[in-house]
Amino acid sequence: MNPRGAGGSLGRLRVLLLVNPHASSVTARTQVVIQKALAADHDVTLATTRRRGHASRLARQAVSSGCEVVAVLGGDGTLNEAVNGVAGSDAALAPLPGGSTNVFARTIGLPEDPVEAAAMLLETLVAGHIKRVGVGQVNGRYFLFHAGVGYDAAVVQQVERRAGLKRYANHALFTYAAVDTWLRHYDRSRPRFTVYHPDGEAVAGQFAICLNTNPYTYLGSRPFNVMPNASLDTTLSMVTLRSLRATRLLRTAAGALGYGPEVAAHRHVHSRTDVTSVVVADETPFPYQLDGDYLGETTRLEFHHAPNALALALPVG
Repeated sequence: MNPRGAGGSLGRLRVLLLVNPHASSVTARTQVVIQKALAADHDVTLATTRRRGHASRLARQAVSSGCEVVAVLGGDGTLNEAVNGVAGSDAALAPLPGGSTNVFARTIGLPEDPVEAAAMLLETLVAGHIKRVGVGQVNGRYFLFHAGVGYDAAVVQQVERRAGLKRYANHALFTYAAVDTWLRHYDRSRPRFTVYHPDGEAVAGQFAICLNTNPYTYLGSRPFNVMPNASLDTTLSMVTLRSLRATRLLRTAAGALGYGPEVAAHRHVHSRTDVTSVVVADETPFPYQLDGDYLGETTRLEFHHAPNALALALPVG
């Protein structure tokens, strides 16, 4: 298969069903139902992840052995790992929502129910609706929808320390972690890094987001819109918050939820669109995360837009 554009049935395909059995909404029954549904029309191999980074290796091995579609049943973190095994090849990535929030799957129009999403995937493959899209890249690693630097990465770290609660208290857990991190786990007394744009503009910040799509996340059914124009058809967008004062942060969050001015309209927020490259650096290490997956601390991040790097199975319509 050469899925460089939409059009025409792709026939019977070699599909890897890559499952994270520990993801928040993945059950044994769901896995069996989806595997049987896909196997009715395609040659399906099942693989389950066992540890951090395993999805990347499994996806890479599948691609090298001639797999044509990598369907990922898991959360955004598993999807991010899989992208790093698929991007740059002709194999298509097919998200199936299995996590607690499923930001990317919902962004491209998939339902939250994984079985319904699998039915849509079958329709997508019949229609041959595969599109090459751009993704973000930072320090050599790809991301699908966003990379967070500073405060939100520290929040994600606190959430991952309580990973066992995500299945039962997802949004409440994130809210608690955001408040607890702001109060006790993040130094708000000074800028934590500087964002260096290629034209020489430098912005000191405490929290930054590099977006490949919008929304940034969802709170229940409500999208958290940081840069409404960010999409798979554009380059990256960069948003930097210079301050984390409580009143400013709350007003910014309200704007992202649609209650007030948009995020970019606030004076403490610096935003840029049409970003193809940007550097974030500081002498002191700062935390970062990709697609909701905490990756630790660093002193330098080099962002790039990678156009047409990924073949993506997009829902028809």
